[in-house]
Amino acid sequence: MKNKMEKIIITGTKGFIGSNLKKELESKYEIIEINEDIFKNVDWREEVSKYFWLDISGVFHVGACSNTLETNVNYMMLVNYEFTKHLMNLCYFKRVPMIYSSSAANYGTNGEYPSNLYGWSKYVAEDYVKEYDGIALRYFNVYGPGEQNKGPMASVAYQMVQKKLKGEDIKLFPKKPKRDFVYVKDVVSANIHAFENFETLKGRYYEVGSGTARTFEDVMNNLNIPFEYHSEDIIPKGYQFYTCSDKSKWMKNWKSKFTLEEGLKDYDL
Repeated sequence: MKNKMEKIIITGTKGFIGSNLKKELESKYEIIEINEDIFKNVDWREEVSKYFWLDISGVFHVGACSNTLETNVNYMMLVNYEFTKHLMNLCYFKRVPMIYSSSAANYGTNGEYPSNLYGWSKYVAEDYVKEYDGIALRYFNVYGPGEQNKGPMASVAYQMVQKKLKGEDIKLFPKKPKRDFVYVKDVVSANIHAFENFETLKGRYYEVGSGTARTFEDVMNNLNIPFEYHSEDIIPKGYQFYTCSDKSKWMKNWKSKFTLEEGLKDYDL
C-alpha cells in the first residue's frame, strides 16, 4: 500500500514563482493551494485556518501583490501583510515551518529602507515572520518560465523578447544599470533548502540571488536582440542603478547554480 503523502501549503500557485515551486514539489507532497481569490470571502481568515486542522508539514508563502506601482494601501497591506501575519500565527501555534517569499525591494534606493508601498508591505511582513521563527527569502530580479502573466513586472528578458516579436523599438536606460538576475529554478531550490534545513535557519532572512550584477545590455546580447538608448531625462527619480545579493547573506550550504547565460539558455525564450 502506497504511503500517504505529506501535506504542504503553497500560496500563489497561479503566479510565477508559486507555479514553478508547485511543479517541483507536486510529485513529493499533497499540495494545498491558496490563491488571491480567497479574499472574495469576507471570512478568509476562517477559511485559511481550516486548513490547519489537517496535518500540515510546511507552508511556502509565495503569494502576494507584486505590483511595485500599486498605490492602494488597504489592498496592499491586506494581501501582503495581514494575510502573512495570519498564516504566520497559524504556523507558529501549530509548529509548522513557514518559508516566506520576501524581496530585495526591502533595501529601497538607499540600501536600508524600502522606497515604495510594495517594499514596505514586504518589509513589515518579513519582520513579523522572523519574529515568529519563520524564514524569509529576499529575492532579487527573478526571471524564467511562467512569468508571462506578470505584465510590466515581468523580467526585462521576457518583456524585450515580446517587444521584438511585435516589431517594437527596444530601448534601454543609459549609464548601464546593473541587476542581480536570478533564475527561477534557483529560487525554487532556495525554498526547498530552507524547508529541509528549517531548524538551523529559522528566525532570519536570507538573500536569494546569483551573486553577480549584470547589465541589461548583457541580457540583450545573450538574446541577440539589438537595442538603442533612451535619453537620460527619462530615467525616473530614485531609480536603482545597482543591485546584487551578498553571498555572505545566503543560506548555509545553498548557492545559485545558474549564471545569466545558463539561465537564459534553459529559459529558451
